[in-house]
Amino acid sequence: VQLQASGGGSVQAGGSLRLSCAASGRMVSEYVLGWFRQAPGKEREFVAAIRGEDGIWYGDPAKGRFTIARSNAKNTMYLQMNRLKPEDTAVYYCAAPIDGETRLPWHYSKMDYWGKGTLVTVSS
Repeated sequence: VQLQASGGGSVQAGGSLRLSCAASGRMVSEYVLGWFRQAPGKEREFVAAIRGEDGIWYGDPAKGRFTIARSNAKNTMYLQMNRLKPEDTAVYYCAAPIDGETRLPWHYSKMDYWGKGTLVTVSS
């Protein structure tokens, strides 16, 4: 499984960005994929995850502001981030567990495949 995240950049507080995660070797429609982020000096934290047709989870940083989605046709997962804050500044990673199954509670140590991160910088 290969994951490639993209879409990061610099934005002012209150702005929006959409991250993409292109997957190969696994169908996003059938397996769990998730977003994590890591700010400088902090532990990697869970942002959101999506599974098939019936599962969406959000971590505290994402609730009410971020939306996770996927395109089966493009085999790509997305993270729409609105009302961004400076504390959202981090490297964002897409990840997946080796068996594609739900791993509650979500934690970076439970994920096996990682894409190269994409940097999001939010200025005040």
